[in-house]
Amino acid sequence: MSEQYVLDLQEADETRVAAVGGKGAHLGGLARIEGVRVPGGFCVTTDAFRRIMARIPSMADRLDELSRLDPGDREGIGTLSARIRRAVEETAIPGDIAAEITGAIARHGEHAAYAVRSSATAEDLPTASFAGQQDTYLNVVGTRAVLTHISRCWASLFTERAVTYRRRNGVDDRTVHMAVVVQRMVFPRAAGILFTADPVTGNRKVATVDAGFGLGEALVSGLVNPDVFKVRDGEVIARTIAAKERAVHALPDGGTREVAVDARWREQPALTDEQVLRLVRLGRRVEAHFGRPQDIEWCLVDDDFHIVQSRPVTTLFPVPETDDGENHVYVSVGHQQMMTDAMKPLGLSVWRMTAMAPMHEAGGRLFVDVTRQLSSPKGRAALLDLIGRGDPLTRDALETVLDQDGFVPTLPDTGPGGPPARHAPASVETDPGVVTGLIKRNEEFLAALEHDIRGRSGPALFDFLLEAFEEHKRVLTDPLNLPAIMAGMEATWWLNDKLREWLGEKNAADTLTLSAPGNVTSEMGLALLDVADAVRPHPEVVAFLQSVEDGNFLDDLAGLPGGTEARDAIETYLDRYGMRCVGEIDITRPRWRERPDTLLPLILDNVRNFEPGAARRRFEQGRQRAREKEQEVLSRLRALPDGDRKADETQRMIDRVRTFIGYREYPKYAIVSRYFVYKQALLEEAERLVRAGVLRDREDVFYLTFPEFHEAARTMRVDEALVRRREDAFRSYQALTPPRVLTSDGECLDGAYRRDDVPAGALIGLPVSAGTIEGRARVVLDLAQADLEAGDILVTVCTDPSWSPLFVGIAGLVTEVGGLMTHGAVIAREYGLPAVVGVERATRLIPDGRRIRVHGTDGYVEILS
Repeated sequence: MSEQYVLDLQEADETRVAAVGGKGAHLGGLARIEGVRVPGGFCVTTDAFRRIMARIPSMADRLDELSRLDPGDREGIGTLSARIRRAVEETAIPGDIAAEITGAIARHGEHAAYAVRSSATAEDLPTASFAGQQDTYLNVVGTRAVLTHISRCWASLFTERAVTYRRRNGVDDRTVHMAVVVQRMVFPRAAGILFTADPVTGNRKVATVDAGFGLGEALVSGLVNPDVFKVRDGEVIARTIAAKERAVHALPDGGTREVAVDARWREQPALTDEQVLRLVRLGRRVEAHFGRPQDIEWCLVDDDFHIVQSRPVTTLFPVPETDDGENHVYVSVGHQQMMTDAMKPLGLSVWRMTAMAPMHEAGGRLFVDVTRQLSSPKGRAALLDLIGRGDPLTRDALETVLDQDGFVPTLPDTGPGGPPARHAPASVETDPGVVTGLIKRNEEFLAALEHDIRGRSGPALFDFLLEAFEEHKRVLTDPLNLPAIMAGMEATWWLNDKLREWLGEKNAADTLTLSAPGNVTSEMGLALLDVADAVRPHPEVVAFLQSVEDGNFLDDLAGLPGGTEARDAIETYLDRYGMRCVGEIDITRPRWRERPDTLLPLILDNVRNFEPGAARRRFEQGRQRAREKEQEVLSRLRALPDGDRKADETQRMIDRVRTFIGYREYPKYAIVSRYFVYKQALLEEAERLVRAGVLRDREDVFYLTFPEFHEAARTMRVDEALVRRREDAFRSYQALTPPRVLTSDGECLDGAYRRDDVPAGALIGLPVSAGTIEGRARVVLDLAQADLEAGDILVTVCTDPSWSPLFVGIAGLVTEVGGLMTHGAVIAREYGLPAVVGVERATRLIPDGRRIRVHGTDGYVEILS
């Protein structure tokens, strides 16, 4: 097909992104919408850009070099991208291309003013807008000036910010090409931006209009504060009128300048309410055409709106799909499971198929619909009470939704509804045999699963797994499982409530639960201290482990003095805990058994920071402190009026909490143990598909749902394009932050602490483990990159059980996500670490290395000077 260097906007649409780039494609689509006015113009296609790039010597080598630079190498990217830009701008436009552009300018008005705008093939996409990454030039007058600015737009593909943005979004510089939109200028009285969904709350039913006088460049550049209008259901529900002292206007001979706004107009709204409503109606038409919320640039000329750009709003968190037209309220599963990262489709699918509650997917995360519980007074009270005990922020977010008139209907109570109340259940006796029986049954099921799955492949494997998933759920619904979990939690709440009431002591249960027996997660941390004891005496082993760069190191240990002992200790640890990893609810995440090198920084920290026998000493010290606290509490209670009764009740609850609180961690351990068996079988099946030429890579199956993987095994066919689309979508979801609560309108709510009892400047959170500690903050976002010393305070987003080995070496804990009974809180109490969780933006507000003071009893963190 012959190359085409110029296309009129009317010839472009969303199918022509490869030729006219994202901006050009959207403008062409806009021009086809009835009632939408788009200034006329044309696109210089990517064919022209390719011709220019081909004329530059060694350009392919320069792009290869650019692709090898790390996204964090600002100096390297800046230097190389500047050389590439200079080469592009200095390359003359070939005569045939220049002739086509000149002809297009003549058709649209040789003496007219134009906006010359970059339009890359990787921009204005549903998953990444690339807004502001390439250049736009306004009020360009004259053919020669237009040609010059087209070259500048081509070169702007290689600004440092554009290259870095592409790298962080996984886009290869060599795959992106640049078109240029040349569009007739309009000279508006007012201009601005319309978001068809509220960009702050995410609410899809609230449109936001930013407006100012003159060209919209004043708003985009931050020169002035805009008027802001919010519109819902055809009504302006909020307005803020700014003092508009400056504006950007076009100059007669080209270019723009900043001017003062006449004093008479500074306090006047840039738009009337009628104009705002008309603009929003226009925006809804544009949104319907593109099928998703839009960020629209508009101009007002003689009371007519002209649309000069529309792009998808990529920062909105997606909403679970429903077709009933009803309002829904969703609670994040990830905030309960300490896994707020995006999950791959196979991970989402398997978790949903093995979970006890129906779940909905959005943005690579899972949510539970709690609308029904919130609708009944009894269910609402029970749900808010249970959630509030664990995470006050989620409760506050739900109460914010309930305060919105009519969003959640109130229905009569039809049954018990909602989660169990918080009063201590009487359905399970305080008997250690309950716990040992539950664990024994889980171990028997796991052994049967490992035996029965062997040798199965193809559709027979998936048929077996479907039955295994049902058995998985039957084990979780053992009549004693939930009562045993709740017994420890309820006893903890009872002790904290009653001992605060009777003795004025906060969080007394935190000390009473130290070194509780049978906590598989806290045992996992202590067991890694024992591994360090096996490594520490052998310097050559320590040196070797410090140099390991991949996961295949265990066999090499045997050749070193003491290496066999070290290897056996690591293997024993992996036999018991190798199914664990960060984000373990996602079956696609690499397990420690698959990547044992993940544990090496933790082992080496333990070698450096601890003396031999530390695990036994720490456990015994915790148990002794708990025993002393028990005696102290009971003694103080007996001195009170009616003290013998209070002491006897408290003793029963202490026995109960120490019997059951350790089991709180076991069901998750059992689930991930089964998950590892499922995963090993599924990866063997993926290898079979790779050998058959059905898949390029075995991990491609991570981008299929379980039923799709099942179908692939049956038909021996996989939609490669679907896998790549899912891969791109997953990458975009990784950049999103999931909310604690999400509504069907798209509103994202994270709640707030309603407290005034903390010092000024302190960061508020939830107190989950008593005590006050001061130390160096270490902000750790990746477990594998942890570099901790004794006495450090760990600051991170969230911790699941895989983080517990770090807890043995730290002095305190601060997390952004968590609740009273989530894993990090439970283990912090087990180890006696002062901890505050649910501290919003802690990893960004607390500088790494700064001294901080953690108030684990009162729930706040001070950043010290």
